[in-house]
Amino acid sequence: MISNEMLKNISRVHFIGIGGSGMYPLVQILHTQGYIISGSDNNETETLEAVRKLGITVFMGQRAENIEGAELIVYSAAIMEDNPELIAAKASSAITVERSEMLGLITSWYKNAICISGTHGKTTTSSMLTQIFVEEGVDLSCVIGGKLPSIGGSGRSGKSEVMVCEACEFVDTFLKLYPDVAVILNVDEDHLDYFGSLDNIIKSFHKFASKATKALVINGDDENTLKAIEGLDKEIITFGFDRKNDYSAEITGKKGLQTNFDLYYKGENQGNLAIHVPGDHNVLNALAAIAAARYAGVSMDGIELGLQTFRGAIRRFEKIGEVKGITIVDDYAHHPQEITCTLTAAKGLDFKRVWAVFQPFTYSRTEILMDDFVKALSIADISVITDIMGSREKNEHGIYTEQLAQKIDGAVWFDTPHEIVDMQTAEQKEKNFNEIIDYIRENAKEGDIVITLGCGDVYKLAKKLEKKLREN
Repeated sequence: MISNEMLKNISRVHFIGIGGSGMYPLVQILHTQGYIISGSDNNETETLEAVRKLGITVFMGQRAENIEGAELIVYSAAIMEDNPELIAAKASSAITVERSEMLGLITSWYKNAICISGTHGKTTTSSMLTQIFVEEGVDLSCVIGGKLPSIGGSGRSGKSEVMVCEACEFVDTFLKLYPDVAVILNVDEDHLDYFGSLDNIIKSFHKFASKATKALVINGDDENTLKAIEGLDKEIITFGFDRKNDYSAEITGKKGLQTNFDLYYKGENQGNLAIHVPGDHNVLNALAAIAAARYAGVSMDGIELGLQTFRGAIRRFEKIGEVKGITIVDDYAHHPQEITCTLTAAKGLDFKRVWAVFQPFTYSRTEILMDDFVKALSIADISVITDIMGSREKNEHGIYTEQLAQKIDGAVWFDTPHEIVDMQTAEQKEKNFNEIIDYIRENAKEGDIVITLGCGDVYKLAKKLEKKLREN
């Protein structure tokens, strides 16, 4: 375990995989703290360009000699054990830490670290809260799981004692953080390949909540969240639609992507606010951001302006384009509950048909939550399903797209020999995406909305579809 004491005699830090969006905020913060930074990556990205603009040395390609002179080496979870820099780092005298451990230590540097957890909605809520602080004029630091246009990326380094940090529960990563205020948006079944059961997930959130030094901001309508905080002697601030919560909302109108709601604090009307991301679930996210912001001393004017100017994080109901009357949206939703929220929100808008283009992520999630995926994707008028993106897993149980698609009325998928799917090659993925794009081009009509869904790289399909429709 790395400690603040260890950092006192360190001046040079090297990042393996420095171009990752999760690495960038750490690079920014350590850079402004005066550390000499270097890093390496294999792919050119917009984030890498932003790193270079800070004057940081970036090596393309990963070689053992790149770490020379570094006293602390940070690597992302995506770095494989056989990476030459990681091998060299572990064989050297340098301190070697995984990104999440370094992030945890950094949160301990701030007197007001607000860590936002939950199975769903973390990135949107972290982005909303960041936007509110920005509009209030607070020079905050933040680490977000997606890109927020107003700060030009996934994080920033500020001079105040305020930090907003997205707190991910996967493999108990959030237990490495040091929250002053812990926010819990909801607790649901996910990552069961790691946790094994909902009870274990609730226990993990309990441990996270117990780490808060000042207060808990929690969804008072969510049964599993309430279970997670049982027995904790903390200041608790609740939010939800039920008026019994400290912060509650009553939706007063919807038009396009805008939702208006009356805000109540302890039962008293605080005025009418508007958000510009669709869905009732985003009203709950806004309530969580409002509660955390008010606890931090933000004015109602700052909150109203922050919500007014927030147009969503990238990949959260992000409008890619509108071509020939066909609207293309991309969303990170990859869990059945998230897909349900996104598609329900889309069905409530003024579109003739809702297309769901879903990329299943990992075989284990697809297998365990198969029936829930069927129910969620059935909300759409037309569901199109890509090959499963295996990511970190091998297909040990023979799970394929057709097993999901065959259970959904009218679902569309393209048969690929199983042995080819299992290879997970870039060429096969591109072929699969192109087949889907061609199908949508031939069948989508004016007034339709096409939503790409998933936490993998299905966003590439959305962008290519928009381009192809324009060419056509």
